[in-house]
Amino acid sequence: MKTIKAIIIITLVSIFTTTTYAAEVPRESAPCNATSEAIVIVESLIGDILTEVQNGLGYADARAKSNRIFFNAWLNGQTNGYRYGELVDIANAAIWQYRDMYLRPDFYANNLEKVRVIIAPVIEDYKSGKVTYTEAEFNARNKIYQSVNPNFNPDVEYMKYPIYRDIPSVDNSLFILARKLILESKYYNGV
Repeated sequence: MKTIKAIIIITLVSIFTTTTYAAEVPRESAPCNATSEAIVIVESLIGDILTEVQNGLGYADARAKSNRIFFNAWLNGQTNGYRYGELVDIANAAIWQYRDMYLRPDFYANNLEKVRVIIAPVIEDYKSGKVTYTEAEFNARNKIYQSVNPNFNPDVEYMKYPIYRDIPSVDNSLFILARKLILESKYYNGV
């Protein structure tokens, strides 16, 4: 079964790369439960739409186009067993990120190095194998919160009932940059 999935993925990737350039799903935007195969399927179905979003297509228009494609693919059994909702979640997150990057390119350019400095210890722990990806992502979030409010204590705040937590207000895109840096550190480390 795994060899069949591998063959399907390789086939999809080869079709995807030989036809036209289409944008990839940013791995840092994918939901934590998304598999590599599901991401490849999303890319093969809506890579062109992601490219359009990079070039200015609006979020709602892109979602409408992609939802129609996924629904038709699901109805016709072309999703390799993945549910419509799984694929749409991956696509919507990618569309949102590309749209945000289109609207605020300076934010991403100006904050990448800032986030890298803030989460440097987390990246080192992840690269050395001291923590898992999930732990690294959690620790990076806390480092970002503490960069806004040095008194933020996750051990205290997360023990509170959610409505009473005092968590600093932070632009969600900083977390996307943190996930990007953590994922990149894995690949640069030769893993």
